[in-house]
Amino acid sequence: MEKKQQPSLTGNVLSLFDSIVMAVAGTAPAYSIAATAAVLFGAVGLASPAALLWSGIPMFGVVMAFLYLNRWQPNAGASYAWVGKALSGDLGFLAGWALIVSATLFMVSGAVPAGSVTLDLIAPSLSNNLAAVTIVGSLWFIIVSLLVMLGIRITTNAQWIMSSIELVILAVAAVVAIVKFGVHGVNPMQWSWFSPFAFPSRAVFISGALIATFYYWGWDVAANLNEESQDSRRIPGIAVAIGIVILLLIFELFTTAIQVGMTPHEINASTANVLQALGVKLFGPGLGNIMVLAVALSTIATLETSLLQVTRTLFAMGRDGVLPSRFGSIHKRWGTPAFNSVVILIVGLLLFVLSNFLPSVSTVMTDAISAISLQVVFYYALAAISVIVFYRKVLFKNAGNVIFLFLWPLLAAVFLITVGWNDIPSLGPVVDWVGLGLLAVGVIPMLWGHLVRRTPFYFGRREAYDPAAEEAVATPAD
Repeated sequence: MEKKQQPSLTGNVLSLFDSIVMAVAGTAPAYSIAATAAVLFGAVGLASPAALLWSGIPMFGVVMAFLYLNRWQPNAGASYAWVGKALSGDLGFLAGWALIVSATLFMVSGAVPAGSVTLDLIAPSLSNNLAAVTIVGSLWFIIVSLLVMLGIRITTNAQWIMSSIELVILAVAAVVAIVKFGVHGVNPMQWSWFSPFAFPSRAVFISGALIATFYYWGWDVAANLNEESQDSRRIPGIAVAIGIVILLLIFELFTTAIQVGMTPHEINASTANVLQALGVKLFGPGLGNIMVLAVALSTIATLETSLLQVTRTLFAMGRDGVLPSRFGSIHKRWGTPAFNSVVILIVGLLLFVLSNFLPSVSTVMTDAISAISLQVVFYYALAAISVIVFYRKVLFKNAGNVIFLFLWPLLAAVFLITVGWNDIPSLGPVVDWVGLGLLAVGVIPMLWGHLVRRTPFYFGRREAYDPAAEEAVATPAD
């Protein structure tokens, strides 16, 4: 009997520039800064640039892990597939589940600012109206879902438009901030802001590091799109490496500009949108609202990339049989896992509406969103460990392998595990139980696939790079 061909995504579509745009948009620079800068400042004060820098360096170890794991095997499931085949099928499933839970929760939380900042632009009087925000946020959720269903090229074109406008606004604001604050800054810039010794205590550093992890999260969407990329073994890995450098520069530049140009009171009073407050300082009360447009586009763009990550991970899991096969299906006309988009749209809208109007659901959602970083730490750390285990036979073949396949991913894994473990007590028992509890829920479908369906993914032989079968791993310098 002829073996049934597995469904496949539309390949050879995304160029290197497309993938870089996706990696940057996945982290949503304007949204991350607007929503999190005041929180980071509240946690570490003037050491905010240091928190982003010294968390970004180990984060690059995770990027290296994704780069080399993608060279081994492009897979829409990315960390789910790589962890499962290098370490353990059970851990692989939980890594994928962590991404699905965290990205879905993030989409639900992101729909709120998407609605409010849109109303800020078109009907400011309604920007604090709960019903209006819910309706507009839901509309954006539906629009983004339709774009993701209709094909990766359409999705990418929309992403190009949104991200280009966002980055142009940020670039102009950066230039104006350098010129204006260089002369009339509230606080003169100090290099000590970037020092690893800028933190008053280890606990303060750990707190800042977890927040910084949330800043950077999302670049790995380019890896989830590897099956749809040109030169699928190389381009997604290069894209995430370039993307993380761009993001580090944007985050450092704007965090420094905020601290130079705004007083601590102004920063703490701008928790909802510190970029808007910065824009008013830079351009005045009228034109300054252009920063709201950047945040709006960034928020909508990251709704799209989060949905891409979830639908591609679900597709890979359905294809492997660890979830019902319906999740591994492809729409005949659009070439996308459209069924997955519909499922996530329904779940997301339900959670979004309920969390806005039912206090009990809202509390649970708030606690779960607060624990997203723990879920991200979990699957990023597993990916970093996986690259070491998979390439163990060539780790010490040359200096490049020692650095990029061993030391940097090891630093990343240790850093992430340390940050996550030390921050569990500080998040509070409710946040821990809700956030980690949602991760633990993944054990149920995992056991169903493992013990009931006996899915081959859980029982396959763990794979390792064989230098006898291929040429040695090339280092990035090659």
